[in-house]
Amino acid sequence: MPMMETLGAKARAAWDGVRRRLGGADLKAGVKTGVKGGVNRLNEGPRHWQVLKWSAAILAAFCLLYYPIGMALMSKINDDPDFAPPAIVPGQSQAVAMTMGLIDREVNRTGWRANDPFFLPSAALDNMPNFQVGMMGALARFATELADQLARTRGSSQIDPDVDAAVGLLKYPGDIWIFNFSTSVLPTASSESQYLGAYRALGRYNDRLANANAVFERRADALISTIDRIGSDLGSASAQLDSRIENGGGLLFDRSSDDVFYRVKGRLYGYYMILKALGKDFEIVIRDKELGPAWEQMLGSFRIAATLDPIMVSNCAPDSQACPSHLASQGFYLLRARTQLQEVSNILLK
Repeated sequence: MPMMETLGAKARAAWDGVRRRLGGADLKAGVKTGVKGGVNRLNEGPRHWQVLKWSAAILAAFCLLYYPIGMALMSKINDDPDFAPPAIVPGQSQAVAMTMGLIDREVNRTGWRANDPFFLPSAALDNMPNFQVGMMGALARFATELADQLARTRGSSQIDPDVDAAVGLLKYPGDIWIFNFSTSVLPTASSESQYLGAYRALGRYNDRLANANAVFERRADALISTIDRIGSDLGSASAQLDSRIENGGGLLFDRSSDDVFYRVKGRLYGYYMILKALGKDFEIVIRDKELGPAWEQMLGSFRIAATLDPIMVSNCAPDSQACPSHLASQGFYLLRARTQLQEVSNILLK
């Protein structure tokens, strides 16, 4: 018994030493705290999982809504036939001012969408970019005629440097962003920067017209050449419509038909606005040739063709009973406008 008591005393002494080294009563508290912390961590696990699930759901909803809502907010096909540029001063060209006004409207106020990068919702748009590109093609065509005919006295005279610069800038592709990885990894000139450069060049030219330091020929033969070139370009546009009707006819909807429709629509709109302005620049010629009624009739056909606006472009067969062919309808008004444009040219020749 004395021996057992001695061993018990030694065990208690050893235990007391351990308690003193580990902090005594704090040992029990530490054990309890550790157990409680483990339980809390087990309880916090489901809450963390709930947070992750809600975050994933919110992210998925954002991705699903970002493009549709963004596209709806950013899409704007501005085919206002009554658009007017800022007033000009005597000596300047109304057609040049109209070209500048349309560039400024589409690039600065509406927003150029044809080159938007993939991370913007407008990158998924197709009707608006095609309309803008088609319209810019019409402006580039007019700038070419301005350089070749209207802004020089005769074919042997020097081309106006500002107009020549504008021609090259307006012919720049409309889908170039600040990066074009197909050619270089370095930044490049964007479509907007080039078009704004053309805007400034045309502004300098119109300012020089006001100061009688530039040429804008208001002769009948210069107008004939300009409208003949516009008519030729519309012939190319009608061929695009015919090709799409032939290759895609019978389809209620396809992704290519609306692209062709809106690109031609943009071209028709651009020409309508330019021709309307040219009517003011050549007011004396039109009056002297008694061309007023024919000119207005021609503009009326352009206006209808330029403002066609179906909810959805269908490319059914032209003789379909149940489904319209919007490309065929557009082609009819295009060819009617082109025919009347040729009639105007014939009257000017007399």
